[in-house]
Amino acid sequence: MFRIMLKVESNLAVDKLLSQTQLNHKQHETHSSYCHSFYRIHMFDWLFFVRTKAINQEKSQVRCYWKNDRGEIFGSLSQLKMYVERKKEHLLFAMNGGMYQEDRSPLGLYIENGKQLSSLNTLNGKGNFYLKPNGVFYLTKKNEAVICNSTSFKSSSDILFATQSGPMLLFDGKIHPEFKEGSVNLNIRNGVGILPDGRILFAMSKQEINFYDFALYFKTQGCKNALYLDGFVSRAYAPSENWIQTDGDFGVMIGVTDHLANRK
Repeated sequence: MFRIMLKVESNLAVDKLLSQTQLNHKQHETHSSYCHSFYRIHMFDWLFFVRTKAINQEKSQVRCYWKNDRGEIFGSLSQLKMYVERKKEHLLFAMNGGMYQEDRSPLGLYIENGKQLSSLNTLNGKGNFYLKPNGVFYLTKKNEAVICNSTSFKSSSDILFATQSGPMLLFDGKIHPEFKEGSVNLNIRNGVGILPDGRILFAMSKQEINFYDFALYFKTQGCKNALYLDGFVSRAYAPSENWIQTDGDFGVMIGVTDHLANRK
């Protein structure tokens, strides 16, 4: 079953962030502010995260979105929210989910409901997407979440959703070799990683951060592989934490939903 964790980070110095991590893990139960049947939320002065139990796929789902039923690109989180609600579902969480071209079409691989709508991009070029290795985040019909290097990706009928982006923040537990500690290349950033127990970790910085520190955060959480999703355009919708951003002009988005009937 899919399990996700969302963290929205403030841009504290990484050494402070790391020094507080163990303390906060020990204290997190006393800081719990809200509990839902699928997830527990803990609040701290420097981060928040949503931790889920195994998601029952009959009730909740993690998936990728690009176009509505009329073939129109959603573009913004508000459009996605309205679409989901028309489907009698509740949007628990959403964020932009990978890099896109000027027409908002995926820059690389995109699979939705098992159908490949955009092919794998292994070309060379300029920009973050082409800072090799880049990678693919995908979800399978067996409820597994995977992040892999684009060159090692193998197409399969078992893949339900997939989005390609870049660069990889971590691969095989190592920080991308092009990232420089102390870099002044600062930006808002969001990404996704896979935790040791299989949970999905989505993170977005509240303030500008460099690539090295952003990758280091995923590493300290135990992720072996993590993928950068985008930069200054990044937005996240997490209403349970009063973190509500509904604007944007995106291509692919990632969302977590459940059926409204399940909330009664």
